Amino acid sequence: MQAAVVSRFGEPGVFELTELPDPVPGPGEIAIDVSHAAVGLVDVYIRQGLYQEREGMPQPPYVPGLEVAGTVRALGEGVTDFRVGEAVVTLSGTGAEGGYASISVVDAALTVSLEGSGVDPAAAVAAVPNAATAYLALTEVAHLKQGERVLVHGALGGLASTFPGVARGLGAARVVGTARRASLAKAQASTLPYDEVVSSDDFADTLGEQRFDVVIDPVGGQVRTDSLRVMAPLGRMLLVGNASGDWEHTVPTNALWGANHALLGFSIGFYLPNRPDMVRPAARGALEAVRQGLVAIDARTLPLSEVAEAHRLLEEGGVGGRLLLTT
Repeated sequence: MQAAVVSRFGEPGVFELTELPDPVPGPGEIAIDVSHAAVGLVDVYIRQGLYQEREGMPQPPYVPGLEVAGTVRALGEGVTDFRVGEAVVTLSGTGAEGGYASISVVDAALTVSLEGSGVDPAAAVAAVPNAATAYLALTEVAHLKQGERVLVHGALGGLASTFPGVARGLGAARVVGTARRASLAKAQASTLPYDEVVSSDDFADTLGEQRFDVVIDPVGGQVRTDSLRVMAPLGRMLLVGNASGDWEHTVPTNALWGANHALLGFSIGFYLPNRPDMVRPAARGALEAVRQGLVAIDARTLPLSEVAEAHRLLEEGGVGGRLLLTT
């Protein structure tokens, strides 16, 4: 099979396109003929070496890639829920290997059939894993209630852009987004169910007296602290990323105590392996949001040979929506 291999930690140029032996699924696994592989910021962070000391993270040489779509190639021992040739998409697991290749072996428990969904593989891998993340974060962690108000930072990002639609489907009364370039975001966000999009530079002042029950923060840094100013009593902030790259920023915890606020971290890759029973409910919620048009499918596709360019674009921070690799 053809694969993009990280030869060492470092800049995007560390990728090497190479031929590797075709992998064979083990017990509880399936092999997928990959049509599309998603490229995410976590792939960038791992390639840069930010997680190299964390247990379970891959060491070079390795093939990155958390989420893929394609068709089932082979079934491992004990797998009975799928058939060869079936269209599928994967949700994120704790590993970070195998997606940037023409064949990927994955945990069958983290794989979802697309049969009868009306969602094609490209749209599925662009939207479903992130929409499933949004669904689980809002239902299992933030416990979003009917009629609550939601603020989404990085409004057009691949993960963040799935939150407004899922929140609407769960009964949110108002959804507001923030973005670095608000004028551009307002035009692009017309396909997303935001009530308003404002500049992230001065969002707390712009929002004035508006208060939010749930804040989605994939950005981090000062945005995280400033968000405390617009949270309602008993408000919950979901920490789902750190796109700012500010790893030293801290939040004054006494401010949480005095204002009855909660900061809740959520990473689907570390959640689902411990709660495989939630894969199907999350996938159903995500697919339903996609079917209803609540989740915009904004994806840019590059061939696997341009994997370094895909990572460079993500590092520069100018990508709205999702980046996909085709094999």
